[in-house]
Amino acid sequence: MRFLGNISAKIDTKGRVFMPATFRKILQAAGEENIVLRKDIFQPCLVIYPESVWNGVMDMMRGRLSRWNRKEQQIFRQFVSDVEILTLDGNGRFLIPKRHLQMANIQQEVRLVGVDDTIEIWSAEESDKQLLPSNEFEQAINDMMGNGSDA
Repeated sequence: MRFLGNISAKIDTKGRVFMPATFRKILQAAGEENIVLRKDIFQPCLVIYPESVWNGVMDMMRGRLSRWNRKEQQIFRQFVSDVEILTLDGNGRFLIPKRHLQMANIQQEVRLVGVDDTIEIWSAEESDKQLLPSNEFEQAINDMMGNGSDA
């Protein structure tokens, strides 16, 4: 499951937003009925996980974190404490809880960005601020991927 694209949307007065049709089709094709929403750890955005992807993340974390280690259990608890399991309504909308909107400083205008197997929800004002300037991005890609010809 791969989500790609950058789609602008508006949140209605009740806190609902339409899942873009391209993303909805991917979720439907994969048989995903639920999505999981949480605040990103590093950035001021929200992350949508298809339920199967979320379950994989939980399995990976449980495999690395011991229930019998106080600090590791606190980390796990904090990671899952603000999670919401959501379902799209008949119109393809989902409700973003007010506390999540506040966590990501989201007002009305948002961007839904496909990032591999997750979808990020950014406030329209913040989304561009998180990107590298073109020349820095070019240099970073070159440094990471090399300039070899094995494309």
